[in-house]
Amino acid sequence: MQVMKDPIRPTDAEAAEIPAPTIFGAAWLRWVLIGFGWLMIGVGIVGIFVPVMPTTVFLIAALWAFSRSSRKFQTWLWTHAVFGPPVRNWYLHKVIPVRGKVLAVIVMTLSFVYVAVWVARDWQLPVMVGAVMLPAALYIVTRRSRPPEPVSGPDV
Repeated sequence: MQVMKDPIRPTDAEAAEIPAPTIFGAAWLRWVLIGFGWLMIGVGIVGIFVPVMPTTVFLIAALWAFSRSSRKFQTWLWTHAVFGPPVRNWYLHKVIPVRGKVLAVIVMTLSFVYVAVWVARDWQLPVMVGAVMLPAALYIVTRRSRPPEPVSGPDV
């Protein structure tokens, strides 16, 4: 009999794989990073409600800031019921959900069209914007869309 994994709560293995913190010693820098982390959490929450704004990118930035300033906040984010799964999926498996990929490519395409049609006066700016956006879009669409399935052995 196979036990179903709760998709919200991290497994013991996932919880154990929390990134090791690199806490800075300077108190002022720790406070700046904690503030930055909470700012990123706030912007990520806004991204939940604004369709063209990503959420996970800001949560990953918050995890980075917390991993350098507060083990408590880092663990809170890593194990959070709502915010934790996308952060863990990116950190452990480099996963970008299909919805995120589609939105990212659509927004990049619309931005490119806007620059090419309404902003640029010649061909140079659209070429530069395209030279930045195309590799970014290729990177996004070539990432996994879901975590790999765990390999299970035969039932005993």
